[in-house]
Amino acid sequence: MIAIIDYGVGNLFSLNSSLKYLGLGTKITNKEADLTAADRIILPGVGAFEDAIAKLNNTGLVDTILERVSAGIPMLGICLGMQLLFEKSFEYGTHQGLGLIKGEIASIEADLPLHEVVNKVQKLKVPHIGWNSLHIEKEDPIFKYIKEGDYVYYVHGFYGRNCVENTIASSIYDIRIPGVVKEKNVYGTQFHPEKSGTIGLNILRAFAEI
Repeated sequence: MIAIIDYGVGNLFSLNSSLKYLGLGTKITNKEADLTAADRIILPGVGAFEDAIAKLNNTGLVDTILERVSAGIPMLGICLGMQLLFEKSFEYGTHQGLGLIKGEIASIEADLPLHEVVNKVQKLKVPHIGWNSLHIEKEDPIFKYIKEGDYVYYVHGFYGRNCVENTIASSIYDIRIPGVVKEKNVYGTQFHPEKSGTIGLNILRAFAEI
């Protein structure tokens, strides 16, 4: 059973529907017993880092999550859920994350280079919204059913930084965006697999087989 953590942040319907479409057993939950019984854990999320980490802490599940990860249970963080895996975030202040992935979350807009366009300078639009190709940097079982250059769907204004060792796939949006990060049995995708069509379904399918 795959436990999808419900901590009041994000729309869980499309993720749960995608997993059900693949024939996978799921449970949307905020119960410790369900996380203990699960053989996979997914941490979704949309919105602001500070609010999300506070709500996750308020569930009382953080220690259980860390214990299950330490026991070798595969975990996947999606979008903001991926960002919560990092050590800290600089999104409107400094906030501590779960510390499962080395690095920090920073503003895309602040790091984008300027370009000269018709006698003025401008940057790419932020948030980064839309389809982008995925460059696979390190072979991994999560890429079992996809290939180099496949397109996935992003919606985010902040990104993982100083996490080269843990980045196994990336996309380019004037800067290198870590698309998939990994530390042992912990994975994170900055894009939304549940919104990425067949490619996203194949990533979720591979995660379920790890």
